Amino acid sequence: MFKKILVPIDPGEPAFAAEALDKATRLSRDYGAKIHLLAVCPEVQSFVASQLPEGWQKREISETTAILEKVAADLDLPAGTIDCEVRLGSVYHEVIEEAQKSGCDLVLMTSHKPGLSTYFIGSNAAHIVRHAPCSVMVLRGS
Repeated sequence: MFKKILVPIDPGEPAFAAEALDKATRLSRDYGAKIHLLAVCPEVQSFVASQLPEGWQKREISETTAILEKVAADLDLPAGTIDCEVRLGSVYHEVIEEAQKSGCDLVLMTSHKPGLSTYFIGSNAAHIVRHAPCSVMVLRGS
């Protein structure tokens, strides 16, 4: 079935990925798949960044890594089954790039119910579905 599953996690809302994490954990146990957790921190424009305290981005990456490591520890899978990555950029671009770079054969994610703005500008999930180098499973959040 699947050998490596990429699960994007929103560090501001990690509980939203619970359904995707449950599904990924089951696939990992059933088929021996590895799980690759990914969080994307948005890039901040330089004029905004200049107003932030020194070292803010390093702190953001460190805190996001800690969030991912806690999520990984809570999955109760054997050591070496889960790895974590934090990237900077736009969510859909970084997810697509990480899936390709890491050799993932499935992106498993939860998506919000589309609203009116989604139909005009698109969602991260829609971009990922259209452009991912592998299969994508999108679970609809409640």
